[in-house]
Amino acid sequence: MPIINMPKLSDTMTEGTLVRWLKKEGDSVEMGDILAEVETDKATMEMESFDEGVLKEVYVKEGGKIGVGQKIALILADGETAEAPAAAPAAKAAPAPAAPAAKEAPKAAPASAATAPAAVAAANSRVKASPLARKIAAERSVNLTGVTGSGPAGRIVAADVPATGAKASAPAAIKLEKTGGEEKRVELSGMRRVIAERLLASKTQIPHFYLSIEVDAAPLMRLRSEVNTANEAAGLPKITVNDFVLLAVARAAKQCPKVNAAWGGDHVMEYESVNISVAVAVDDGLVTPVIRNAQDLSLRDISTAVKDLATRARGKKLKPEEYVGGTITVSNLGAYGIEQFFAIVNPPQAAILAVGAVVKKPVVNAKNEIVVGQRMSISLSGDHRVVDGAVGAEYLSALRKLVENPALMLF
Repeated sequence: MPIINMPKLSDTMTEGTLVRWLKKEGDSVEMGDILAEVETDKATMEMESFDEGVLKEVYVKEGGKIGVGQKIALILADGETAEAPAAAPAAKAAPAPAAPAAKEAPKAAPASAATAPAAVAAANSRVKASPLARKIAAERSVNLTGVTGSGPAGRIVAADVPATGAKASAPAAIKLEKTGGEEKRVELSGMRRVIAERLLASKTQIPHFYLSIEVDAAPLMRLRSEVNTANEAAGLPKITVNDFVLLAVARAAKQCPKVNAAWGGDHVMEYESVNISVAVAVDDGLVTPVIRNAQDLSLRDISTAVKDLATRARGKKLKPEEYVGGTITVSNLGAYGIEQFFAIVNPPQAAILAVGAVVKKPVVNAKNEIVVGQRMSISLSGDHRVVDGAVGAEYLSALRKLVENPALMLF
């Protein structure tokens, strides 16, 4: 008598929204059939059946939210009958709006945990976490049960530990003032909730530092124009400025591997492969699909990969493995006319690049003449536990050389 539970479809998923049932009660189900579409914090994904029989009962209505591991349906084989307890699970109806907050309470360390260090330590001993993460959790009286780990295989590292058991729940106590005008309450999606948690943890627990350079983008723009003229004649897609930037980021990271690294709590991991997480804006937040082994890809490979990932990200069609395993992140707001900004580190990665728009401005050339130039700002936000200022400067120097001499990247 297979009970179908909500699967964990992403590394940060704690609950899912049942978007649409593709099978209805009474339908026959074969192994491999798609039962439903489930929205996670990062994408809308198809839920496959690993059993066969008849979909006897559905416990979650379309639009209902339910936690990972909770019952959502019952499949019975021919002649099989349901036992009474299994036929009446608590999740028959969609949970009330307040349910997600209650379910995620362990992340904020319950009040009882703060007054019972021994209980917290005992609970934490059964959780996959680094020694430093356990130590910090003990000092802060934080129960690690339910905390999402950003380390290898979901391991909890120091950066994942909430600030304190008491303070972590503070946002729930915020009282919004009435303005007198029209107001609209917008409930948090799973994606927005995870973004809020991770950014807060990153900004408060990671010692950020910032470096910025302004590069001469004129050579890149000239080469891009020549490439796109040839592409248009051949019926090929256009190459974007961001395609060149991503290629330069990958090649520079290969030259300076200390920025292509991650904080592991009690160690630093330097990666051989450069897996670029590309920030893509979607309707209710931001996702970072990954271009793997970018250091070995050509300009056209990079362009094809990022277009495909961005399209499927906006359509919520990414697979879980396509947005994990990044080693360095790039966020480009140039298309929005933003000239310069500084991004927040994407843990456990050690560096993120913020790329601005190419703008025309007066510059002084080699002959001390004031001419019209094309400039682009690139900023690096680094985790100072991993990347020192000199290392970041060395990386940006390598990046500048490639952007200002883009032909070097075509060989």
